[in-house]
Amino acid sequence: MINYCTGQSLNHVSIGFDDELTEVYSFGRIQPKNPFSGGFVREDIHSEFLRNSQSEIYSFELTKFECEKILEHIREIEANKGNYRYNFIGLIGVLLQIEIRRKHAFFCSEFVATVVSDVDSIKLQKPSCFVTPSDIRSQIDMELIYRGKLGDYHTDAIIPKNNLLYNQSLTPKQSFMFSLSRKVKQFVIR
Repeated sequence: MINYCTGQSLNHVSIGFDDELTEVYSFGRIQPKNPFSGGFVREDIHSEFLRNSQSEIYSFELTKFECEKILEHIREIEANKGNYRYNFIGLIGVLLQIEIRRKHAFFCSEFVATVVSDVDSIKLQKPSCFVTPSDIRSQIDMELIYRGKLGDYHTDAIIPKNNLLYNQSLTPKQSFMFSLSRKVKQFVIR
């Protein structure tokens, strides 16, 4: 359904805060084998569910203050994660271009757009309820630093920009992650 709604090959976005991607957050499957059990998740890129996903990892620089502001917003959601749900209805809103905002409910890109909405460095051009992973990765200054299986990612695998294969085709079940560290911030999309 998500592929149909977005029309893109990379249909999931997470936000992380360290180069090794040990601290990665999103809204997605709470139980990996059940697509209907969604909510706030701390993702493990080496889990059975994610490690074989084709993905892209992007880097984006933020100030220390901006990073702390985003982390504070995520910590508030994490502290109350039992009250949050996956916004399945919101995906229909994206498809039909109808603004559907639900209290305590997000889909992945809506979550990322919401937690970065108060920082000056990232300016999305639409309401968070319409933001897709493609909108996030197309931000100015977003730098693609890795493309491949998520489980194969490690900081030594980061490919210099001039060596990336930008026309390489991707297979289904892919990710885009946006990971933020104190120095260099990164998004991971799958």
